[in-house]
Order: sequence, then C-alpha cells, then structure tokens
Amino acid sequence: MKLTFKNIIASLLFQIVTIICGFIVPRLIISNYGSDVNGLVTSITQFLAYITLLEAGFGAVIKAVLYKPIVKNDKETIKKILKASEKIFRKISYIFIAYIIILCFVFPLIVSKDFDSVYTISLILIISISTFSEYYFGMTYKLFLHADQKPYVTYYIQIFTLILNTILVVILVKLGASIQIVKLVSASIFIFRPILHNIYVKKKYNISLKGVDDTYVIKQKWNALFNHIAYIIRSNTDVAVLTIFSSIKEVSVYAVYMLVINSIKSVTYSFTGGIDASFGKTIAKGEHEKVNDRFKKFVTYYYTVSSVLFIATFFLIVPFISLYTKGISDVNYIRPTFAYIMLAATFMLSIKDPYNDLVKVVGHFKQTQKGAFLEALLNIVISIALVFNYGLVGVAIGTLVSTTIRTIELMFYATKNILKTSIFHFVKSILLIIIEFALIYLIIYLIGDFNISNYIDWIIYAIIVTSITILVIIPTNLIFNKNICKIRRK
Repeated sequence: MKLTFKNIIASLLFQIVTIICGFIVPRLIISNYGSDVNGLVTSITQFLAYITLLEAGFGAVIKAVLYKPIVKNDKETIKKILKASEKIFRKISYIFIAYIIILCFVFPLIVSKDFDSVYTISLILIISISTFSEYYFGMTYKLFLHADQKPYVTYYIQIFTLILNTILVVILVKLGASIQIVKLVSASIFIFRPILHNIYVKKKYNISLKGVDDTYVIKQKWNALFNHIAYIIRSNTDVAVLTIFSSIKEVSVYAVYMLVINSIKSVTYSFTGGIDASFGKTIAKGEHEKVNDRFKKFVTYYYTVSSVLFIATFFLIVPFISLYTKGISDVNYIRPTFAYIMLAATFMLSIKDPYNDLVKVVGHFKQTQKGAFLEALLNIVISIALVFNYGLVGVAIGTLVSTTIRTIELMFYATKNILKTSIFHFVKSILLIIIEFALIYLIIYLIGDFNISNYIDWIIYAIIVTSITILVIIPTNLIFNKNICKIRRK
C-alpha cells in the first residue's frame, strides 16, 4: 500500500509538471513561429510515434513475463528476460533508423505546399534523436522498474528533464532561436532519461547482463505487437488523416485541444499508481479471487476520479481554449463540437483502460487481437469518409465510434474470461456516470451563463463547476457504490 501511494504521488507530480510544461511550450511555438509550425512539429512527432508500436507492443509482454520471476526473486530468469529485451530494443532502434530515412523522403512531399524539404527533414532528424536513444539505451530498464512496482523512479527522472527542457526552451525562444535549435536542445536533454534508467537499475539491483544467456524466448511477443500496432494506428489516425487530407493548421487546432484532453486523461491514469504491476504480482501468486474483488473496487474508484475530471472539463475546455489562443488569428481555434466529441471519445478510453491493463497483465494478447484491429480499421475508414465534409469533427466521430465499440468488447471479454464474473457491476457504473452527467448539466444550465474574459474569471468558474461536479458525483457513488467506502477504510 505504501509503494502504491508512493507511485501515485510521483505520477501526479509528473502529470502536473507535464501539463504545466505542456501548455507553456506549444503556446510559445504558436505565438513565435505560427500555427503551421506547431502543426508540423505535432505531425512529425505523431508520424514518428508509429514506430513506438514496436516498443509498447513488446513492452507489454516483457512486463507480463517479468512479474513471476520478480515475485520469486529469481534473478537468473530476470537477467535472461532483460537480456532478451535488450536484444529486441536494439533491433527496434535499427528499424527506427530505416523508418526515419523513409520518412525523410515521404513526409516532405505531404507538406511541400507549406514547407521546403530541408526545413522539414531537419526537424524529422532532430525530433527523432531522443526516441532512438530511448530504445537503444534504457527501455529495458524502464520496463523492469514498472514491473517491479517502482515507476516512481522513472517519473522523477522525467520530471527533472521536463522542467530543465521547458526552462531552456523559454530562454531560446525569447532569444529568437530557430525551431530547429529549440528542438535540438530538447532532444539533447531527453537523451539523459534512458541513460539514467540504465545506470539506476544496474547499480540499485546489482544487475549485469555481461555473459548472460541470450537464447531466452519471450512468448506471445508477436501477438502483443499486433495488438499494439492496432492501438498505435487508432491513436495516430486523426493526425495522419488531417495531415494528408486536410491542412497542417488543422493539425495545430487538433493538437491544442488534445493537449487539454490528454492532460486530463493522464491525470486520471496517474491515480492507478502502477496498479497493473500489483495485479500482475497477485495473479502470479494464483490469488484470483483477490484479483476479482480488488478489480471491482479499483474500477469504482477509478471511474469516480475520471467522472469528476472529464465532466468538469466538458464545461471548462472551450472557455479555456478561448483564453489560451487569444490573439492568435491565423486559424480558428474555437471548435466546441469537436471538443465535446473528442472529450467523449477520450473518456471512453479511460473507461477501457482498466480492462485493457488487465488483458495485458494476464497476457491475453492473441485472444483480443481481432477487436484491436477492428477498432483501428473503423477509426481509419470513418475518419477518412467524414474528414472531407466535416474536418476535425469527422475524425473525432471516427475515434468515438471505434473506441466505444472496442471498450464494450474488452469489457465483455475481461469479465467473462479473466474475472469470470457478471458484467452487471460494470454496466451499473456506466449508467451511474450518465445519470451524474445529466444532473450536473441541469444544475449548471439553471445557474446560467458565466462571463469569462480572463484567467481569473476562468479559475472562479472552474472552482464552481468542479465543486458542483464533486458534490453530485461523490454522494451518488457513496449511495450506489458502497465499495468506495470499503476502499477508504483499507
């Protein structure tokens, strides 16, 4: 329990720092270099993210196979797994180089009407530096720390580099440095992350992989990879579709809204406190009834936190974006319909997260593969079909529909095949969220409009909205979900 609390605190601090730094840097880029440059940087980052499907696909199964030897303190098996993992990520880093070369030829053609090739290629090469370093030097050790329920170590390393990066970016932008110099300095700072992970694990755990047998085979890694290919396609479809079929400035609008929405999702997920590793260890011990009971309590707790944050954001996001983009006129940033649909889609992702984590923990990658690819396919088809007539709203609809179907499918699979329990508890939780939202909407509607002309007004409005949201959601859950009381007593 102490370790979980430690992870939650570290995760929350990391998310707070990420949010603060995340709002400072894009605003500086938009105001000093323009929305088109911000859109280009976002688009390049997202296209580079496609290669992370290899990392996270293999990463999920590597963590899954580490739980049992960690519980048994089987250092020899741990070393063999880490050695096999290191080999995998070294290969990924070489594949990444090949992918970057291809991207340098193809991507400039996509954005040629806005930027020349040299400008675009230089940014691709610079932005890719930190990702390559992550694979080559430290990904294996980062995964090990997460499997051992010590993600707080990685969070503090990330906090340090984020703060340092933001300070230097602000200085460089104010000095009039080019976007290439700004991004090069950022990439140089983020190289320290994987190196620090590597050094920490080797010294703290006295682990050396020299002479370790490298023939260990990690099972189901390809199934995990296929699942994550689908996840990455679904996650990055929106930006890819907008880049190819719309415009770079529309990508900038998308990025600004997702900055807010993803920040909220990250905060909700930080409350899990490495809970997937905790479930993994419990399952490794064969305590399946305990897993079932703890999962129900965790979902109740997690949905309560998610509901408060997402429902409050529904009322706060558009007024905030209006203030954040005030004075920027090169593209219209006020898109309420897009904001609400995308917020609903991301909330569905939060509802899905506990079930998705449970599937990863037990290693059911092959069994859930078809649903993952269906989600990705639906998102691509619907987004492309609607983007021409509806733009941002079209891609948001594609994300909402595909995510909702995948969430329902995973919920049924996990309750039937892993938890082996009735789905009633979880369906009740969803219905309760809908009722809570309706009540909060009615109360705020009856209060009437609130004039917001500056950040002070917005903060006051945020306090009012959040207070109403908490005062509706917490009592409602205490009445209809007594599991929360049990969680609080433990």
